[in-house]
Amino acid sequence: MIAPRRFLPSISSLLALEAVDRLGSASAAAEDLNLTQSAVSRQLKQLEQQMEVDLIARDQMRLQLTPGGANYAKEARAILSRLAQASIKLRANPDGGSLNLSILASFGLHWLAPRLKDFVGQHPGITVNLQTHNLPFSFEVGTAQAAIHYGTRDWPGVEYLPLMPKHVLPVCAPGLVPAELSSPKDLLGFPLLHLETHPDSWEQWFGLHDVEVARLQGMLFDQSSAMTQAAVHGLGIALLPTFLAESEIAAGRLQLAIKGPPVTLGEYFLVWPPELGDDYPLIQFRNWLLAQIAAEETRDAPA
Repeated sequence: MIAPRRFLPSISSLLALEAVDRLGSASAAAEDLNLTQSAVSRQLKQLEQQMEVDLIARDQMRLQLTPGGANYAKEARAILSRLAQASIKLRANPDGGSLNLSILASFGLHWLAPRLKDFVGQHPGITVNLQTHNLPFSFEVGTAQAAIHYGTRDWPGVEYLPLMPKHVLPVCAPGLVPAELSSPKDLLGFPLLHLETHPDSWEQWFGLHDVEVARLQGMLFDQSSAMTQAAVHGLGIALLPTFLAESEIAAGRLQLAIKGPPVTLGEYFLVWPPELGDDYPLIQFRNWLLAQIAAEETRDAPA
């Protein structure tokens, strides 16, 4: 439910407040907004009267906002930014809207992107805009409306849709290791490549094979794609998700470092802020993702 109208200021007064907070003076704000200085002052005065709160500390040489005014300006800036993005989306996609999705690069490029054509075909009025991230971020900052997350349910303040486990394989350049290693422990004799966002993946992998290790060292990468290229060029052994490892193996660029089935390290999720859960593009994308995963599980099920 929208708040009573007396608590809803005009956009012009919020723009004046935001500009004064950002630029530090009424004259600079006036120039930025293409208004007169008196018009900016009038907007601020009207906002104070409406809120019944002092927003400007007028007893100082330099125009400054009160602490309450500064906090209000910060909230106004975020709201105005979201409103502007919504307006851009509406003009660009009047028939269905758009979804700004933040993805993990390896998952987005190697699992999601090849399947997106199917979503576009089913929902031609919805545009999916992709951006990348490595770590959880605040949805209040930026334009993302949903994100792909890997690991556990450790992203605060979001809703979760479980997608699939992350199955990984140890892979390396052909010829880096002998054709037959006798046990997982033998991998400790070779350089191990690590991902910055999940630096304990090798410890988890060895633990699942009953090998006790601690504080393993090696080259560190911020992206799976960079770690994959390092493995291709013989710099060490990498733990890669199966959808990436299997394509590199099929192309002859990598091989299994040791034979054995994939192991599961964490899970992929789709996450989004609770207040956006009913957005039409997000609902359609969630339903499509679930259908894609169900179809893949059916294909992979034993006959």
